[in-house]
Amino acid sequence: MSCWLPVLVNTPAHAALGPVLTYQSEQTLPAGTLVRVPLGSRETLGVVWDGAGAGATGEFDPAKVRAIAGALEGIAPLTAQWQQLLTFAASYYQRSVGEVALAALPPQLRELSPEQMARRLKRKKPAEGASGAVLATPALTPEQATAVGQIASHPGPFLLFGATGSGKTEVYLHCVHKLLAADPDAQALIMVPEINLTPQLEERFKARFAPLYGEHAVVSLHSGMTNPQRLKAWLAAHGGVARIVLGTRMAVFASLPKLRLIVVDEEHDPSYKSSEGARYSARDLAVYRGKLEGAKVILGSATPSLESWHHSRPAEDGGRYLRLHMPSRVGEASRLPLVRRVDMNHQPRKAVFSTQLVDAIKERVARGEQCMVFLNRRGYAPVLACDDCGWKSECPHCSAFRVFHKIDRTLRCHHCGFTERVPRACPTCGNVDISPIGRGTEQLEEHLAELLVDVRRAGSVTPENPDGEHLRIARIDADSTRLKGALEEQLAAVHAGDVDVLVGTQMIAKGHDFRRITLVAAVNPDGALFSSDFRAPERLFSLLMQAAGRAGRDAALGAQSEVWIQTFQPAHPLYAALKAHDYPAFATQQLLEREQAAMPPFSAQALVRADAKTQEAAQAFLNAARTFAQTEMLQWEGWPPVLDQLTLYPAVPMTIQRIANVERAQMLIESPSRAALQQFLNGWQNVLHATRGQPECKGLIRWAIDVDPLAI
Repeated sequence: MSCWLPVLVNTPAHAALGPVLTYQSEQTLPAGTLVRVPLGSRETLGVVWDGAGAGATGEFDPAKVRAIAGALEGIAPLTAQWQQLLTFAASYYQRSVGEVALAALPPQLRELSPEQMARRLKRKKPAEGASGAVLATPALTPEQATAVGQIASHPGPFLLFGATGSGKTEVYLHCVHKLLAADPDAQALIMVPEINLTPQLEERFKARFAPLYGEHAVVSLHSGMTNPQRLKAWLAAHGGVARIVLGTRMAVFASLPKLRLIVVDEEHDPSYKSSEGARYSARDLAVYRGKLEGAKVILGSATPSLESWHHSRPAEDGGRYLRLHMPSRVGEASRLPLVRRVDMNHQPRKAVFSTQLVDAIKERVARGEQCMVFLNRRGYAPVLACDDCGWKSECPHCSAFRVFHKIDRTLRCHHCGFTERVPRACPTCGNVDISPIGRGTEQLEEHLAELLVDVRRAGSVTPENPDGEHLRIARIDADSTRLKGALEEQLAAVHAGDVDVLVGTQMIAKGHDFRRITLVAAVNPDGALFSSDFRAPERLFSLLMQAAGRAGRDAALGAQSEVWIQTFQPAHPLYAALKAHDYPAFATQQLLEREQAAMPPFSAQALVRADAKTQEAAQAFLNAARTFAQTEMLQWEGWPPVLDQLTLYPAVPMTIQRIANVERAQMLIESPSRAALQQFLNGWQNVLHATRGQPECKGLIRWAIDVDPLAI
């Protein structure tokens, strides 16, 4: 006897189909079962969806209903909580639930047939964990013990506000240890912002938990893994074999049937916000998932996002998180780095490094210590220019300049990837004297080598080698780590002490435990102080505090660590708060400005972005949809009170308005009420679809809604 099954599939947006379609099945299958179903001329993966919450697919002709191709047997159904999480994420971030749910599953799972999956599951299962093992765990500091105690006794969510080096990871480890010991089925999810931070964390968790639960109890999930690796890790988590899952933002959707603890480390990091597809915030979804599944959620950071800081105010003032404070560094290296501000107005014109900073670097490396120089711009120079005619190395496909990379003599666009050899002369006037403007990490590396050419490595001058060894300067950025394994190799060299001065972008500024670095220098951080983006100061303060946190982590070196800030604005309040390591003062000042300007977290925002063949078409599409909302929707019953709470700004070009010959525009929508904004966006979706077909919008390629955008 056959039955009807509601199945969630990723239907094409242009097909005007709902995401839940009806299929025929010879047997009743529970909601959450993975099935293969025909869709058009192809076969695809689907999820049997909860009939009550599926949403009606409308009337259908039973004669046209197709049968499922088969169920993926051996894989337990996805839980109701997982389905709720995906449904909420799709609704809140204005995407199809089919698109979000199917993208959350491993790519290989979407490709394998039921027969192939059955063979895959017949392979040897991983061995169970070691039984009866006893593991000595490090003693906690009083601050750590207090934090662990509060996490155990309070439902949360928690904001673990701890200085860099205060031992937040040890708190995570203790909480996971207590959880797994108390519940033989419990699982924990530990999230980090970037792939390059997972290996060191995985190593630490495996060292702690593999002796207790086996090698397979800890798995990673991130986009840097191969498809078979991702499927293996996903199946281990879904089946309960993996007790601990470490991952980047995509791991927030991992199937963990017995999830009881979620940790979001470096919760402030912008990498937790997806920039394509469903533009979700993994941090915010982690908090929602914790509430949904009854799991405790710990958000950890030395520089919390202003949203999380605001939510962790006292409960009597409306706070929703419990703030746990760990201001002290662990062990004898308890002194925070000394912050020095160098006024570049008093340095020689065009000076890259102040003489004081160069002397300080020489002094450090002479003692065998390491230094780190930070500049968040890769390449040799941002622009190549001709002084005679004014030509600059613009990208022909983007409204941006191509960056000069001296190492391979190329001009490279960091937006579309277009690359050309550096011309021998100006393409416009023939002048052979074209020169770089500005500087990137390549130039810093080269300039430092010139300034430190006479300095020798500590201990390298011996009677057998009177000339000694030259300093070793290494650069870590997206260019130097392009090859597989390059980042791990370069980080290992730093940890081993084979590098004296490390130059890099934000890749080196966060999360890494460099034990021998005692001096950190930020060369040119002022740009963010005057950005049009209201979040720029928050990002700069966070980045500088995180970079400062790399210094002075090894007490055995004995020296007072230092952070040097080279700035033309030494009196700026941001640098004053940084010098005092006073994040609360910075946050208070920023939140006051945000409240006065009615900016998040005191309002809710959404951006609608449009890509088109011309800027006129992109803006026409957005402005037409805006006009409809302000005129036609205003006449709809019940809508005036909603629209009264909204501000729809006119369409404007994006900061970089053309990328790869595609013109881009954006429109900001703002409201003091998140509920009103969501109600409007849900009702406005059909308007956007209808507006696309208007004559003035011809040339529109795509549009997308970004809820709670991080960059405007």
